[in-house]
Amino acid sequence: MFAPLKSFVPRSLYGRAALILIVPIVTIQLVISISFIQRHYEGVTRQMARGLMIELRHLIDEVNEAGSLPEAEARAARVAEALEFRVALPADWSTPEDRRDFWDLSGRQLVLTLHEGLAPLSAVDLVTNDNEVRLLIATDKGPMEVAVERRRVSASNPHQLLVLMIVTSILMTIIAYLFLSNQLRPIKRLADAAEAFGKGQHIAYRPRGAVEVRAAGQAFLEMRSRIERQIEQRTLMLSGVSHDLRTPLTRLRLGLSMLSDPDEGQELLGDVADMERLVDEFLSFVRGDALDEAEEVDPLALVGRVVENAQRAGQDVTLVRAEGTGTMVLREAAVGRALENLIGNAVRYGTKAEVSVTLGERALRIAVEDDGPGIPRERREEALRPFTRLDKARNPNRGGGVGLGLTIAMDIARNHGGALRLGESETLGGLRAELTLAR
Repeated sequence: MFAPLKSFVPRSLYGRAALILIVPIVTIQLVISISFIQRHYEGVTRQMARGLMIELRHLIDEVNEAGSLPEAEARAARVAEALEFRVALPADWSTPEDRRDFWDLSGRQLVLTLHEGLAPLSAVDLVTNDNEVRLLIATDKGPMEVAVERRRVSASNPHQLLVLMIVTSILMTIIAYLFLSNQLRPIKRLADAAEAFGKGQHIAYRPRGAVEVRAAGQAFLEMRSRIERQIEQRTLMLSGVSHDLRTPLTRLRLGLSMLSDPDEGQELLGDVADMERLVDEFLSFVRGDALDEAEEVDPLALVGRVVENAQRAGQDVTLVRAEGTGTMVLREAAVGRALENLIGNAVRYGTKAEVSVTLGERALRIAVEDDGPGIPRERREEALRPFTRLDKARNPNRGGGVGLGLTIAMDIARNHGGALRLGESETLGGLRAELTLAR
């Protein structure tokens, strides 16, 4: 029922709060202006105009009963002096038609009332002098002009009350909006702090505002503190595990290097190297980017360095497109690690890889494409799960892993408020992995 109206409703909390505040005030002003003020002034004007018509009828009768024009002028002057009129007989009236300003609401009602109740009335002029009502009246002695003070026949300056109401309403609306903005500002700060934390950034935040907003802010701070403690404890634990595992692996490598059979020793040394690589992948996955600090980085330069490092390592990687300029806040080491994993997967399962980077106003997009067998559409979500290896889809003889490369890249993207999307490369025909980071 209200679906068509949703497109006109503001999306921000400030806009909706202003709408809730302004609409009732405007509605009340319109109702009061139309239902009360207009009717009140129209009623007052009609009553005062009827009183004027009684006096005008007496004046007309005196003029009509006179035997000659001089006598009519004398009688008109005597009555006009008593009733505080200004009379001209015969009248010098250039345009015998009603004249009034279009914004003169009480004048409109005055003209209608006088014409309805005074048959000899020919024209009403409310324009020549704003403070007077000039009337052209037909008499037996010719046309007569009567001038009456405007304050005697209509409510004075009705627009002043409307202007006062409008100005006061605007002033109070501004004051209310400033107060409301002050109440909504803590909510906006809480949202900014939560959004920054979702991107892996830590900004200072202190609960302020109403009791409910302070409670929500305090809950957020406690939640952020628990998450940071958990990440720190996990990192410290894995650092210890890393040290404990590397020590026996080093002893095994030394022991194997001293074996009498070189061939058997080389095979075992290969197994030890595989174990070290698996341990590194496990630690990289669990650690994520918890130890990195977010800072202003040129993302295009970062991608260029990672591609150059891969080329020096003998990988067939090319940076085909780099668009945009500027910097953004991110964890440089983590993003570099994610890109290295994507490039490593691309050259492991294909023969070459192409990298493109685009820095927009709201996001950074890094795409890595290869010419390998790709991943079927129905298994792409599965490929992002930890410890998942799609050996049937990708060649396992080109250097197998434990299925954490894509997962590490996806976690780093999420920690930067972004995502990792898998698709099909249009240029190379293999897999297209697009890393999107919120700016």
